[in-house]
Amino acid sequence: MDGEFRWRVAGEESDQLALFSPEHRELAKVEYLPVHARRIVNPVPAQSRMPFRFTINAYRGCRHACVYCFARPTHTYLGMNAGEDFERRIVVKVNAVEKLRQELANPRWSGDLIAMGTNTDPYQPAEGRYRLTRGIIEVLSAVGNPFSILTKSTMIQRDIDLLADAARRRLAQVSFSIGTVDREVWRSTEPGTPSPQSRLEAVAVMRDAGIACDVLVAPILPGISDSPEQLAAVARACAEAGARSVTPIVLHLRPGVREEYMGWLTEARPDLLEEYERRYGKGAYLPTLENRRIAAMVREHFVAAQQRAA
Repeated sequence: MDGEFRWRVAGEESDQLALFSPEHRELAKVEYLPVHARRIVNPVPAQSRMPFRFTINAYRGCRHACVYCFARPTHTYLGMNAGEDFERRIVVKVNAVEKLRQELANPRWSGDLIAMGTNTDPYQPAEGRYRLTRGIIEVLSAVGNPFSILTKSTMIQRDIDLLADAARRRLAQVSFSIGTVDREVWRSTEPGTPSPQSRLEAVAVMRDAGIACDVLVAPILPGISDSPEQLAAVARACAEAGARSVTPIVLHLRPGVREEYMGWLTEARPDLLEEYERRYGKGAYLPTLENRRIAAMVREHFVAAQQRAA
């Protein structure tokens, strides 16, 4: 087992768990792989266009099982596959909180904002067992280090006490990912996540607690969740929930992700295969003008809904 990972495996594997919900398909049993990380605060590559320089990912792989997840290929670095292994073999960096405390105490640490949720959801079901994200927030808040969180999970409400305090001190930025409010699309493409409606309700709860929430309307799936009616519906719902802003992002299909997503599309929506080959035939992104048109539509509906509510 040790040879498959860059970290040292910590103890024996934990019991396998299953996640069941009447609204989700049954997911395969999950295996948690506890490891000791060599470092927990990781720099973003210099060529990246991300608005942050450092990240923390306490978990690798994700139980949410989103068919389009851009992080799937990272599991191949560990000798596992980007499909079922990514969804059910979850690497847990059990020393994350301890390592963070050590790294922040280093005199060379500059106090930059640290982003969570960039490569795996910090509030996926594993967090209910290991509580690493809560521990990380406690450490960051104690030293006054700013941080951001991106999640699809309503579990974030468990930590509302810590986040409300951090928000008052202008340390915390919280964003939800809500790509659609179409329940059929959600069930098909994000089988392990809380429903869009429950996420919207969480946005409202966080807002009422003094925690401003932004929403990434992402990813918007061509031919699946990009109709004018679908885009208007998700934009309105975000505004009505009290989101501070929306950022629309259309699906991009980089190598590694493309193969997984197209494999799913072949089974779920074979009628769209030819369209995807045409629209994504020249690269990972839709043409710029098409991207801009879709994003503008979402923003316009969001602003209009905000104005109606004012």
